[in-house]
Amino acid sequence: MNNNRRSFIKKAAIGAAAFTILPRHVLGAMGGDKYIGPNDQLTRAIIGVGGIGTGPLHMTSDQTCRLVGVCDVDSNHLKNGVNMAKQKFNQQVKAYHDFRELIHDPNVDIVHIATPPHWHGIMAVEAARAGKDIFCEKPMTRTIGEGKRILQAVKGHGRIFRINTWFRFKDTFYGLGTETRPLKKLVDSGLLGWPLTVRISGATGFAWKFFWTGRDKLTPEPVPANLDYDMWLGPAPYKPYNAHRTHQTFRGYWDYDGGGLGDMGQHYIDPVQYILGKDDTFPIKVEVDAPQQHPDAIGIWRKIVFTYEDGCKIILEGEGFESPGKVPYIEGPNGKVYKGFECTIPNVMEKIAAMPDPEIRNTDFLECVRTRQQFALDEDKSYHSCTIVNMGVCALRLNRTLHFDPKTQLFINDDAANRLIDQPMRGSWGRYM
Repeated sequence: MNNNRRSFIKKAAIGAAAFTILPRHVLGAMGGDKYIGPNDQLTRAIIGVGGIGTGPLHMTSDQTCRLVGVCDVDSNHLKNGVNMAKQKFNQQVKAYHDFRELIHDPNVDIVHIATPPHWHGIMAVEAARAGKDIFCEKPMTRTIGEGKRILQAVKGHGRIFRINTWFRFKDTFYGLGTETRPLKKLVDSGLLGWPLTVRISGATGFAWKFFWTGRDKLTPEPVPANLDYDMWLGPAPYKPYNAHRTHQTFRGYWDYDGGGLGDMGQHYIDPVQYILGKDDTFPIKVEVDAPQQHPDAIGIWRKIVFTYEDGCKIILEGEGFESPGKVPYIEGPNGKVYKGFECTIPNVMEKIAAMPDPEIRNTDFLECVRTRQQFALDEDKSYHSCTIVNMGVCALRLNRTLHFDPKTQLFINDDAANRLIDQPMRGSWGRYM
């Protein structure tokens, strides 16, 4: 072999090797999904580091997925997030004031959204468009319409989505004292009969956190120097600043969340959708028993009842308005299930032991990101359970019974209710949806 040929082969081999080790963000820019090899380290960045965003599900970094950035419109929160990353992981992370800069940073693979819910829709849609995978706090969205936009964006751009609620998979389900798995097997067995009623109440182990109420007379206050209040509001209507509107107490105002129902509703209702086998449908009616709600500040409620087309019901009982006596969590024509999986059906554990186990889905979010498998609680299931929460919010705000069409996903003959599905966004923020 002559020297010229030997030199050519060597140069060709070097060129081929160089191509095979291109960074995944470069390959992603060449078209299609980012290439993620089995040994590649993923990267994550967090939007919102004032509260839950600094918790262990978001503020994490290791050899499988490294934290590279944090974002917040409160400079004190942002500084704390940067310092926390330094203290916990001994690494410097990039600080962002504007979430759009974080989302469009090619060094970020996964976007964690831990902001108030009025931001979830815009941020998740923009992240999907930018080719990012998404780990979103509950509730998925503040409105039904924003949930639809996330669903379309995630599917349209082939992204992996996870909502942060996990009780359909593991852990004792709040005060109920049991995991969902045996409940799912019991319901699927048919031993309880049909239709079923599920009661989510303090009496069955679920608190609705009525401390998340608003104040109807807020005195305007100076905006603190550390907070970009205009950016904090974003798509929400402008209201004069008062500290009670922001940070730890924002859940008490319709513009940003839905009170205790918004805070805990998806945690409590998503497993019920799963247990009842209704991940692909919606209730057809929602009834409320509540005082007239203030147009801005969220108040308490006594009862919310969702009814499905087949007669199944989900009953929410507010704090202080629980049914008296011993109350079943699930009740059917042939039996009842109480806290701690106490059941009126004799030898129930032996009977359901012979039943097939529920389908196993992938609950490892990072593995789903690598393999492009759907996460077990994906955008579809998240949208369905969050829509139930937001149906309840609409009925509460209007203080009347609403009828819902699962096919069109609109309220029937109720223009006021349908206006709550897609609400106007302030300024130019609506262009992101």
